[in-house]
Amino acid sequence: MRGMNGMNMQQMMKQAQKMQKQMMAEQKDLAAQEFVGVAPDDMVSAKFTGDKKLVDLQIKPEAVDPDDVDMLTDLVMAAVNDGLQKVDAATQQKLGKYTKGLGM
Repeated sequence: MRGMNGMNMQQMMKQAQKMQKQMMAEQKDLAAQEFVGVAPDDMVSAKFTGDKKLVDLQIKPEAVDPDDVDMLTDLVMAAVNDGLQKVDAATQQKLGKYTKGLGM
């Protein structure tokens, strides 16, 4: 840190604190949003918050076939994975600017 005066260090700290506050506000905003993942033909939908909590799962009656439970399992997984992918994409779009160059 040779050659860096106290003022520059203080400015850097203020800038880092400001950035952290902005990032926390954006994370809070993201967590308040809802994302809906859907399976093919909208047979199953899964609703998530921005912090990846499953808050609703809708299954259409025609998706339920007692003789083909595997199909229902696949539809639920497709809807859940689609919803999580949407949360990840939004998170990257909103918070990616903070993690660039940080090795995250």
